[in-house]
Amino acid sequence: MVFISARDVYLRFGSAILAVVAGAVGIVVAVDLLRSVPGPAPASASSIGAAAPAPAGASPIAGGRISTPNAPGFPSPPDGAIVLSREAGSRALGLAILPGRPTTLVRASVLSPAGSGAAGLDVRARFGARAPVTLSPCGAGCYQAEIASAKVSRSVSVSLGSKAYAFRLPAARLPADATRILDRATQTWRGLKTLVWHERLAGNATDAIHSVFKAVAPNELSYAIQGGSAAVIIGGTRWDRAGAPGSWQARSQTPSLRQPSPFWATTADARVLGSSTVDGRAAWVVSFFDPSTPAWYQVVIDKQDYRTLDLTMTAASHFMHHVYGPFDASFRLRPPVAG
Repeated sequence: MVFISARDVYLRFGSAILAVVAGAVGIVVAVDLLRSVPGPAPASASSIGAAAPAPAGASPIAGGRISTPNAPGFPSPPDGAIVLSREAGSRALGLAILPGRPTTLVRASVLSPAGSGAAGLDVRARFGARAPVTLSPCGAGCYQAEIASAKVSRSVSVSLGSKAYAFRLPAARLPADATRILDRATQTWRGLKTLVWHERLAGNATDAIHSVFKAVAPNELSYAIQGGSAAVIIGGTRWDRAGAPGSWQARSQTPSLRQPSPFWATTADARVLGSSTVDGRAAWVVSFFDPSTPAWYQVVIDKQDYRTLDLTMTAASHFMHHVYGPFDASFRLRPPVAG
């Protein structure tokens, strides 16, 4: 039996966004996306991250790159880097900083809306008020340069042509490894009885949809897109509605779900960027790269109970933000009323 993870489903969902916001039949496509959402198999952050071998006939690049088994040509970051990401118009932009002495490796990864590496771009990095440095091509969608470490400051912007995108590096030159924090956070996800989250999902800088999800252990999930489709999945049965108003259609749910489950499958380059406070609770801010998707993440994890409070995911045509809670609230999902 083939299981499809939550993050796989969400990437398919992201691909349908442009059609959804354009008013095409994509909303009907989106209804079909949660057919199989059992969640990814557990994986330790330490189990991923080896540098990928260079393709046959290709020259290895400085710093290497993390292996992405589902996308061999993906412009992934180097192992051991600090990884940040953001949407850049319709492109996904990842930034990797690999500190060293006397130089630091700076790599920008740029994905086209179709998911391939965006080649042929004029890419530059600028630290503080210093002159920008050209990042040279290192493969499709990969651009990098070695910069004197003394010139690396916390404020950095990456320019794609005439448009600049700002990033903020953590205070520590090489932040603490967050592998154990993410392992605990994954365990916490799987121990929840119920979970609610609000999502913003976009395919570019201007078009987005907003949804509310509810999960109930061990195999129930519902979602409602604002002004759009909805679904309720309970055990072996699911009900879908293409829009409101509209009729609910029941059918079989195969395979069964596994919920609640985290949205990442594997992790690499996990670093603690800093600390934050969410509703009075102290939390870690953690960034990492998921080689299996592949995608970049930034999450906020409660320091006391290891619950994930906030999540941002960056992938091709897929810019997702989640706010989580309440956790373990007392509610049940029920079959929708026909009609």
